[in-house]
Amino acid sequence: MDNFDIKDYRIDNKETFKIKKANTKIKDFYGSKEEYEQMLIELQEEMDKYQSMMYAHNKNGVLVIFQAMDAAGKDGTMKAVFKNVHPLGLSFYSFKRPSENELNHDFMWRCFKELPERGKFQVFNRSYYEEVLVVKVHPEILTNVQKIPKNLTEDLDKVWKKRYKDIENFEEYLTNNGIKVIKFFLNVSKEEQSKRLIERIEDINKNWKFEEGDIKERDYWNNYMDAYEEMINETSTAKNPWYVLPADDKKNMRLLVAKIINENLKTLEMSYPEPDEARKKTLMGLIEVIKKQNLV
Repeated sequence: MDNFDIKDYRIDNKETFKIKKANTKIKDFYGSKEEYEQMLIELQEEMDKYQSMMYAHNKNGVLVIFQAMDAAGKDGTMKAVFKNVHPLGLSFYSFKRPSENELNHDFMWRCFKELPERGKFQVFNRSYYEEVLVVKVHPEILTNVQKIPKNLTEDLDKVWKKRYKDIENFEEYLTNNGIKVIKFFLNVSKEEQSKRLIERIEDINKNWKFEEGDIKERDYWNNYMDAYEEMINETSTAKNPWYVLPADDKKNMRLLVAKIINENLKTLEMSYPEPDEARKKTLMGLIEVIKKQNLV
């Protein structure tokens, strides 16, 4: 991946994004399973190095967002990519169907309270973007579930435009406070998704992942593709772009995710805290204290 160019997968609103033109599969970066595993380990070690520095620097945080259709590989990618990153600097949150308490708040509330601390990664499996995906495909959720006043939902085009703007402003707010936002759309083909859903049914160890509702939502595939395309176009900015990754090959996708995260971490102005001369002198003196303690 030495010739990897982050621009190949970056959508920053300079050009209109067309989802039908986005690849779901590309040529493998690796020649064998062993080569893939070694490449991933090296990327993990690099990420852990940056995370350790970020933890010590304690001024930046990182929010990583994964959005995708069902069975695109979000869970497995998170598990594989962050496997060797120190757990004290890493948290995950998976957003399920909103609870009654969450529905009694604004649509950003449940995500806002899970944001990363300074010095740490927070990884979102789904996010506030569900509000312009699932809710856009099923707009009846607005009044029947989310309890939004009817007069605020009569013009649906305005609803989505306002939510896109709210999200854009929110992410700019995070950026202004030292939180780096890295957003991934894992672009799986309908054909590959069908294979994975069938595998979940056939493999008893994967049955727990399967929900009948996943099949029902496949009937809305084209609606979801339209929603993703508009979402990416409306919420991609120079500071907070989307990364659209081919997801039919999980290994390629994991390497891309890890590489893109590392490329973004390189842009943060981080360093380990350096003690001043007085502190250095104090620390050197403590070395002798430690040695003397061994003699007692």
